[in-house]
Amino acid sequence: MDFKEQVVASLKQVLPTELTTEKITALLEVPKNDKMGDLAFPTFILAKSLHQSPVKIAADLAEKIDQTNFEKVQAVGPYVNFFLNKQKLGTEILRVVLQQQAEYGDQDLGHGGNVPIDMSSPNIAKPMSMGHLRSTVIGNSLAYLLTKVNYHPIKINHLGDWGTQFGKLITAYKKWGSEAEVKADPINKLLAYYVRFHQEDVDHPELDDEARAWFKRLEDGDPEAMELWKWFREVSLQTFMKVYQRLHVEFDSYNGEAFYNDKMAEIVEILEKKNLLQESQGAQIVDLSKYNLNPALIKKTDGATLYITRDLAAALYRKRTYQFVQSLYVVGNEQTNHFKQLKAVLKEMGEDWSDQVHHIPFGLITQGGHKLSTRAGRVILLEKVLDDAVELAQKQIEQKNPALKNKAQVAEQVGVGAVIFHDLKNERLNNFDFDLAEVVRFEGETGPYVQYSHARAQSILRKAKNLGVEPAIGEDISIAPDEDTWNVLKQLNDFPVAIKRAVQEYEPSVIAKYALHLAKSFNQYYAHTRVLAEDNQLASRLALVKSVAIVLQEALRLLGVAAPNEM
Repeated sequence: MDFKEQVVASLKQVLPTELTTEKITALLEVPKNDKMGDLAFPTFILAKSLHQSPVKIAADLAEKIDQTNFEKVQAVGPYVNFFLNKQKLGTEILRVVLQQQAEYGDQDLGHGGNVPIDMSSPNIAKPMSMGHLRSTVIGNSLAYLLTKVNYHPIKINHLGDWGTQFGKLITAYKKWGSEAEVKADPINKLLAYYVRFHQEDVDHPELDDEARAWFKRLEDGDPEAMELWKWFREVSLQTFMKVYQRLHVEFDSYNGEAFYNDKMAEIVEILEKKNLLQESQGAQIVDLSKYNLNPALIKKTDGATLYITRDLAAALYRKRTYQFVQSLYVVGNEQTNHFKQLKAVLKEMGEDWSDQVHHIPFGLITQGGHKLSTRAGRVILLEKVLDDAVELAQKQIEQKNPALKNKAQVAEQVGVGAVIFHDLKNERLNNFDFDLAEVVRFEGETGPYVQYSHARAQSILRKAKNLGVEPAIGEDISIAPDEDTWNVLKQLNDFPVAIKRAVQEYEPSVIAKYALHLAKSFNQYYAHTRVLAEDNQLASRLALVKSVAIVLQEALRLLGVAAPNEM
């Protein structure tokens, strides 16, 4: 229910016709002090046209406005202040939430349109590090949010499964590896072979020639090279899947770089036909100077294609396959220029749907203020972080609730949820520092705090059930909001607005911050209210508690975080 709509409708009837609904809505303010009302309309804008002081205009408007739907409307200086009918609105908010349950906040912004999301994309034969967390959880949350507003997301894990590194890996495996070792510990062994190649390569540069020869065999479809490549890819994916299962992330496609090998020639052909390719120092480029961008390098001097050629092929394939209405690339901020070039080349090719392609950039995770870096030895393995987070959660659960059933399961939900929530509560473009002890705290602006608030609501509902009392529903709800109650009701009412904003801005942090605010308002309400006092408001208070539980659980779900009923 949009409070603003009621206020705007009442103002529209008494204001000059040139003030449109959009203009009135934009002018409305929320007073800094609740005692000044819930919404205020400033009258300065009318002073010139009405030849009156803003104070006089406000007084006249307050007298004319139909106050049926409000507690009161009063002029204070140059403002018209609206005090909403909290009992009527509060009751209606609870009825809607309890009627719609998990569907509360559903909207039809997407009309079922397809939205491929390019996300996660680890490299074969290398472990998933904290560097892969952001793309994975931001992409996953966006998929949930898009589904909530009736888009159809298609999650694509564009694996790094091609390139000269496979020639090096095959060479290293043939020289120093064994099948048994790889089967026992796939990623770590393959990585060790790859690292050893680079160490040996310093004194034995001929290894590079062998690696190039193996990669050439792979490109030519040599059976032995292909078999090893497929095996490395398969065992790597099996290891990745363990991490994805813990994060509760699933994909619709694992088509990686290799999938587009036979699709790049068409891109070069299209560019040639449209006379877009130019030669520059032996390489083939597309001039993008009219977009204020550097040239896009399509083919190197040796004829090899580059990332952008592959990404052009992928973009074209996805448009043909999914007929998308948007295509998202959840890739780090440092790739911004690459995606500007990608869109510009598509535009030059005459593909107007390039406007539907969106790069969703994000900032870095740092530790102690330093960028995580493989070369500098600051690589942090994602699986290890999840293990440590779960262990920290387990210790806190042991202290707070040693008798809790399914402690291990709840610790997993809380520990993993804490890592996801911490990533998503930060605005996407911001860098943030990662301190595990802070992330898994049960107090403060953390995932466990929101989960604990949800578990508290569920606990109250269980106690009420033991007393034989159920939350009121429908016409039986009657709530007289005090300040704490009204704050919770306003938060509940804002959920659909938060969802819409999160989708429009591709910003899951809107939902994470919303969940924190609702949890905080609810805990304040709980601290000041005897919820289970046996009076005629008990069932209505339980309706409020149940509504909070429903919305917190749904907000956490949209972030990809579990909501345990007990903690």
